[in-house]
Parts: sequence; C-alpha cells; structure tokens
Amino acid sequence: MTGVEVDGVAVEVPEGAPLLAAVRAAGIELPALCQDDRLSPAGSCRTCLVRADGRIVAACVTPAAPGATVEAATDGLRALRRDAVEVIVSALPSRALTEDGRTELAHACRSVGIGPEVAAGAGGRGEDTSHPYVHLDRDLCIACGRCVRMCAEVQGTFALTLTGRGAETVVAPGTGGPWVESDCVACGGCVDTCPTGAISEPGPAPGLTTAVRPAPPMTRTTCGYCGVGCALDVVAEEDRIAAVLPARDGPVNRGHACVKGRFAHGYLTSPERLTQPLLRGEHGLEPVGWDEALAHIARGLRAAIRAGGPDAVAAISSARSTNEENYLVQKFMRVVIGTNNVDNCSRLCHSPSAAGLTASFGLPGGTDTFDDVERSDCLLVVGANPVEAHPVIGARLLRRVLRGARLVVADPRAVGLAPHADVHLRPRPGTNVALCHGLAHVLLTEGLVDDEFLRHRAAGLPELTGLLADYPPDRVADLTGVPAADLVAAARLYGRAERPAIVYGLGVTEHLHGTDGVRALANLAILRGAVGTGRGFGVNPLRGQNNVQGASDMGALPDVLPGYGKVTDPAVRARAEEVWGVPVPPRPGLRIPEMFAAARAGRLGALWVIGEDVCATDPDANRVARALDICPLVVCDELFLSETARHADVVLPVASWLEKDGTFVNFDRRFQRVRPAVAPPGRARTDFDTVRAVAEAMGTDLGCPTPADALAECARMSPHFAGLSHRRLDREGAVCWPCPDPDRPGQATLYRERFATADGRAHLAAVPHLPPGEQPDGDYPLVMVTGRRWAHYNSGSMTRRGGNLALDPVDHLDIHPDDAVRYGLRDGEPVQVISRYGRARLIARIGGETAPGQVFCSFHFPASGVNRVTSDHADTVTSCPEYKVTAVRLAADGAG
Repeated sequence: MTGVEVDGVAVEVPEGAPLLAAVRAAGIELPALCQDDRLSPAGSCRTCLVRADGRIVAACVTPAAPGATVEAATDGLRALRRDAVEVIVSALPSRALTEDGRTELAHACRSVGIGPEVAAGAGGRGEDTSHPYVHLDRDLCIACGRCVRMCAEVQGTFALTLTGRGAETVVAPGTGGPWVESDCVACGGCVDTCPTGAISEPGPAPGLTTAVRPAPPMTRTTCGYCGVGCALDVVAEEDRIAAVLPARDGPVNRGHACVKGRFAHGYLTSPERLTQPLLRGEHGLEPVGWDEALAHIARGLRAAIRAGGPDAVAAISSARSTNEENYLVQKFMRVVIGTNNVDNCSRLCHSPSAAGLTASFGLPGGTDTFDDVERSDCLLVVGANPVEAHPVIGARLLRRVLRGARLVVADPRAVGLAPHADVHLRPRPGTNVALCHGLAHVLLTEGLVDDEFLRHRAAGLPELTGLLADYPPDRVADLTGVPAADLVAAARLYGRAERPAIVYGLGVTEHLHGTDGVRALANLAILRGAVGTGRGFGVNPLRGQNNVQGASDMGALPDVLPGYGKVTDPAVRARAEEVWGVPVPPRPGLRIPEMFAAARAGRLGALWVIGEDVCATDPDANRVARALDICPLVVCDELFLSETARHADVVLPVASWLEKDGTFVNFDRRFQRVRPAVAPPGRARTDFDTVRAVAEAMGTDLGCPTPADALAECARMSPHFAGLSHRRLDREGAVCWPCPDPDRPGQATLYRERFATADGRAHLAAVPHLPPGEQPDGDYPLVMVTGRRWAHYNSGSMTRRGGNLALDPVDHLDIHPDDAVRYGLRDGEPVQVISRYGRARLIARIGGETAPGQVFCSFHFPASGVNRVTSDHADTVTSCPEYKVTAVRLAADGAG
C-alpha cells in the first residue's frame, strides 16, 4: 500500500493507484469524465485537476507516490475544474443537461455548480438508431474515448473508433456504416461507460450507467443465460424491467456483461408468454385453473404407478431452474414417486465432464476458479468458442492473451480466439483423444513433465506411457489432420509454461467418446503437475446453461443424490433417508435417452419435462416427439408454448430467472444468489411452488416451504454444501463448493493436499483413440458440427423474442467455399442439410471459418429442424449425444 496525504487527511491506496483513488479515499468528489476504473487512464478531459507536491496534475493519470502531499479542495482548484467542465459542456446542446439529468456529466455539472444554460452548442450532427440496443446521439459525444477503450480493453471487439478532427471528433463504428452492421456484439460496455448519454440504451430508462447509479431500487441477481454467472443489478419500474446493469463488483463479470444478460429480457413481456395452465382436451390445449391441472397430473401419476410401478414415472429437471428447484424435483421423484428416474440437460452437454473429471481427480467440477485461470501464462482452449458462447469469459481470456499469455486453440473452426492463437490446431471432428495423446507424447518424450508430481501424486503412468508410444506426431497428424509441426509447437508451449491452464467446452464432450476426451485432456494437466500445486491451473469446463452445474450438484441425476453420493451406496442412502424419513430406491434410474426409449416401448406412463424444449434441443428430434406422443401423460413447465409443450398433455406456466428466488452454481463452482426483480405474469408460478403443489396433490408435504429451507436441507444431505446458506450468500456474495464449514471459505482451488479419489491420487487414463459414431461417405460426404452463436441462447425461446432477433435473424449454415462450389450453392441462398435421420433447412453462409468437408450451424432456431438431422450416437459412458459429428449432404432448397 502507498501512503498519501490529501488536504491534511492521511490515506492509503494500492501500490500503483492514481491520485484520483487517493482523493476519493479522502472523501473528496472529483469529476473525471474520461476516467473509468475498468479502463487504462487517458487524462484527456482535465476535469480532475489537483495539486501534488506543488504541481497541478490530472489526478486520473498521476500515480500516487509514497508520501505525496495533495491539495484538492482549494477554491483555486475548484475553479480550474469548473472551467474544464464548462468548456466541455459549452459545446453541447441544452438537452445534454436537461433531458434526464442522470448521466455522469449532469452529476459532474451539479457538483461544480454549472447549470443547463451553459450548454449552448448548436448540435445537428445526427443520430444512429439502427441498433436495437445501442443508440448514438453524436451531439452529446465529448470524444472522451471511454467507449472506444471499453470496446478494446474490456470486450476485445475493437468495434469503435473516434473520427473527425478537433471539435468535430465523435465516436463511430469502425466499419463506417450503421451501428447495427458493425462488429459490435452489444455487450453494453459503451452504454455503461458513456458519461454523457451519447451512447444510450433506448427504452424507459435512458442514461442508466454503472458510473452513476439510478434512484430506483435495484435487485442484485445472477444472470440466467450461460454458465458464467454474471452478477447483474436489475432496475424495475412499475413491475417491468427498466434496465439490467452489470454489477461492478460481480465476482466473475466485474462490471461487464453480454448482449443476452444485459439486454435480452424482452421475452418477459412477450404476448406469447404463458400465464395460465393448459390441459389437453377435445380441441387441443385449453386454459384451465391450477386446481384442475394439478388434479389431472395427480391422477395421471397414480395411474402410471398402478400400471407399471414407480419406475413408470420419469422427470427431466432443468439447468435453467435454481438449485433449490432442482433439489425439490429430485426429492419429489425419490420421496413421492419412489424412483431414481430423474435427469437434467447436463446429460446432453457436460455429463462427460462429470464422469471424466471424477475419474481423473475425484470431483465432477473444474479444478480452479477463473481468477486463477486468468493468471495463466499459457492457455490451452479446446473445443470451445467462449467469444460467442461465453462472451464475458471470452473477453477476459482475450485480454489475458493481449497482455502476453501464450494461446493454443484446438478447434476445427477458425473462430473466436483462434485468430489470436500462437498455434491453432484444427483436428477433424471426433479425433480429440488422438490429438491429446499426441500432445502428451511430446510432453513425455521431451521431458516436459513433472516427475516428482507423477511419482507422489499420480497413478497410471506406466500404462499411459505404453499407450502413448503409438501416438507419435506423424501418426497423430494422419489421424487428426493436424500437421505434426503444429502439434509439437503446441505441446512445447504448454509444456514449457510456468502456469498453464486448460479451458474446454462442448467440442470435447459431445462425442461418442466424450468421456475419454475429457480424461485425455486431464492427462496433460497431470503430466505437467498443473493441478493442486500452484504450478498451473488445471482443467476447467465452460458450462453451457446458467445452472447446469447446480442441477447436477443438487442430485437431479439418475445415479447420484445431492453432492454426488451414489444411490448404490448404502451409507449415502442412509444419510438421505435420515433427512427425508423415507427409503431411497437403490437402483439407478433412467437417463434422458432411456426415458424416451421407454416411452416408445410403452414402459413409461408419465414424463414431467421442466424448462427444457427436448423436441428442439435433443438429438434425432423426430424420435423424441414420437416418445412424447406415445407416453400417456406428459407434463411440461414452460415460459412459452414450445414444440415440446405442443406435445404435452398439461402445460404449466412458470417464472423466469428474473422472477424467482434461489441460487445458481456457475462454471467454476460458485454459489450465487438469484432474486426476483419482478413478479411472474398472470397465474404463472415458480418451479419451486409448482413442485410443492404437485406433491400436495399427491398427498405429500415435501417440507422446505421456502428456497432458503431447501438449500438448508440440501446442506444436511452433503458435506460439500454443509457450509452454505442463503444468509451466508447474502452476506458474502459468492461461495465456491466444496464448502463443509459455515465459518470457513469454500475451496476455490481443489486438490491442494490430495485428490478426491479413493487413493488420493490423480489418475492418468490410457484410453485409445476410437473413431466417431459416423464417418463421411459417398452418400453423406460432409461432417456437420453444431454449436452456439453470440446473439442467441439454447433453443432461442428467450432470445428470439426481442431485439436479438434483429442482430441474428436467421439460421445460417457455414460452408467452406470449396464445398459451396461442389454443391452449386451461393451465399445467402436456402440450403437443405440431409442426414440418415432427417433434413433441415437453413441459409448458406460461405466463408473460411469452417474447413473443407465440414459445415457448422447452431440449434437456436427450432423451425430449421437441425436436431432432426443429428444422430442418436452417444458417449459410451454417459449417453451424451454426439452433436459434433453427423454425416450429411447438402442440396439447394427444393432439391432432393
């Protein structure tokens, strides 16, 4: 810390901090219109002038020197600052200070005694209102450059620039055209940092920024989109969302957000929102009251149990629901129904992560927090495109790379971080295991391993060494298509780093051998001794949905109870039975694919689908729909009448993440609070209240009258969560699990002393490379890969009901130019994608992001039918679908 005296007051600030921090620490307010704590200082506006050791300096760019004496509150300095602000304001039109008064500029004017009459500029430079979320009023721009620096330094998109000269300087999109056609990804950072309202969010609450917090009360909650876990402050006016602001003290996002969390809340008031239960009758789904809907569900559940026993009932819980809701769902199935037939969508994405990480290290979560990962000097990013799928994390990773960290990207596509990589490995889809073995081969043969760690803290080295002899770089090049020289270069970067870290995504897990892929990736960290040692930051999966980690943590899985205790373990069941007071079934239940198979075979009498559009997101969607049609009772909890809801017998209207209370767990195991900012519409209820109501209709009181009670009961079920409570999270903000003690911090970094395996060691995996479920052939010569786009989320039910649709209005198929010529396709034309399972219709987009022989599309537009094309091949360990490898052919739309 550095000691400074400000107007006679001694203060301490962090070493390297500017004088502005010291002045504010002394309780003195200074205007600083070009300054934002998240950005590098500029010193261009001269509104924060102080006298330091006799010299007049800009406080925002002058470091606080030890023992410095600073004057800030003298009349002369106040006059200098007032003059600087007045010069800026005098060039602006009068509306700069009179339209809403909530901008940082207006606040600065009030603080130095400047009134609206000073703003006398002529204006006339025009507006850009082309973008649905970001509007530019050029007349209010003071060329402070904060928006440009925010876009470059925090977001890493570099979409903005300053154009013009002198007084005509103004911010503009770097492409020179309308804002909506620029490279902007609508993170909202420019809106949040703009001090004048020149860049603003259109709507009922313009000018709300993180610089000057608004008067209306705000609700702190956690984003309900991806698994990053951004903390957000929500402003509600008259029970409607007026604005969503990224929390400056958010533990993961640190004042940043993405287009979805920041702006995509228009779906809340969509006229398509479900507001009352629907029951299938003679004329289809018809509105009914809750009592009638609940009675029908109870009769159907009892009928299914009478006909086929408890195992004739199944439930798919939700990664979009809170921990407390997931806890209650699995408790309902085990206590009320008497079956372990409960699963969640982690089955379709990260179940191989849980299985692979548990086998390698002992627990089913990432090994380190992202704060640690961000300290890495070499990042190995495998099968992930965080720039689009997890934009806040993508921005932080890019920032780390731009500051000097080395980067290896392993991904078939040239997207996201790949253009910034030191080495970009582009393996053929389905060859991840061979790629990882090739890297491991180089680590071993060149001595880039931690021998002491391998001797004392790892097992399986002889077996792995024997296997890796068959994976020299030249053979791996033949298997994967990655040049041997690139493989060696990547291995050396990772092997020679002092603090390497691995980050991966669905490109590793969604394969026939996804669990093997996770384990082969974990081998690299074990060989380097980069887990639990401080000499590296382990292996960290990027979770897709907001609470996919928490849904599994809470036991919404067919083979484990809350905290991952096996249902086959008598001691685990005994602990649960002590808490619940009823026997727990000892046999693992059905996984999601097995539920659909049982329904098609007539063995499933009732299926409850909570918050998942399985007809849109699950593979081989035609067979999924057939399963729902055959099952005698299908209940669906939903926000909208999704494709799955259209096949249901009862549809229950439920609350969104902005309307409910509880907690989520993000990708690095942080529990964070979720709080309601507005009430659910009409008769919609939370999933928590819905599960309790169904249990009551079945004659059972589930207990846990509030979400806080549910988390408290879960804490009794598993030592991993014993130290967690709503009260603690309200006090501390975020706590990582494992957290066995309410008086001690959670374990942010795992395995410092021992691994959670039976022998306390990390386990290397000698798993051979095996081919994917499908190979291209003469009939289906291309490989289709599916994934996410930056503007949308999952099945698109929320993001397609708002401004995001203007940013990404159609479902594209990315095609390499060589394949476009081969099929006679032109950019922007409709195209059919045909597989052995079905066909989809998309819009061709021709470019070099995909490799020849591969095509890529998202699954955000169910009407396109992408998941009617995907195969039913699945990971041999976990049944996770092989979304990343489907053999297809193309045809111009209308052709065969």
